[in-house]
Amino acid sequence: MLAAFKIPGFDRNGRYLARISARSALFSDFQVLLLTSVDRSVSGFRNAVITENRLARASHASRMKLYTELKGRYILDDSHPLFAAFLAEWIAAEAGSAKTLVAFVLFALNDRTVSGISCDWLFPHLQRAPSDLRLGDLTAHLQRCAASTHPEILRWTEKTLTRVAQHYLASVRDFGLAAGGSRKVSVRAALYAAPVRLILRALDLARVPPRDVLRHEAFKLLGIAPDEVIDALSELNRQGALRFRMQADIVELSL
Repeated sequence: MLAAFKIPGFDRNGRYLARISARSALFSDFQVLLLTSVDRSVSGFRNAVITENRLARASHASRMKLYTELKGRYILDDSHPLFAAFLAEWIAAEAGSAKTLVAFVLFALNDRTVSGISCDWLFPHLQRAPSDLRLGDLTAHLQRCAASTHPEILRWTEKTLTRVAQHYLASVRDFGLAAGGSRKVSVRAALYAAPVRLILRALDLARVPPRDVLRHEAFKLLGIAPDEVIDALSELNRQGALRFRMQADIVELSL
């Protein structure tokens, strides 16, 4: 049996990092890069950003910084199992909104802070969408995390805490899970096959047993509650987007 591949977003013991305190998800730049880059290897993406300047930055230093930030968020390497899984689903997705959600899933699975906030704080708002997404509520949530499960947040400055919250909210709006400007409300996503399949591919990489997949919290990223996963998979099976059957203790699930 192959060893489990470590997915940062699945690591409940993983530390919260303030990576998005500097800038948000940079989704627009990532999208342009995907649409214009034929070579999706590490060197290919690096060349597209730095040498060819496809993202139109004025200086070499700004291009280097942007490449580093994009790579930290989205991996940018088709030899990496999670990014390869993402590429397969991004290419397969027909609707633009489905491609956007596939990118969000990659962003969240590659960042424990984003996945944790999304599953623990954003998810209830997605379930009752439209629901106000208040900056103060999110910073209060992070402060509660600091006092309990994630004491590493105590080392963040107040400015860092606020900027993480601000950039997180800006990011989920960019991915279509929120709408609005200064006042944002949650938007529950439609059920698309590609982002669901990316979660399933990631769970397979992590060697999560099929029975545990059926109630895994990762589906909360898409606003799907653990007790809704079976219905969601059944609907996608009906559409022919994947194969799912469950009988007694036997689960058949394939992409």
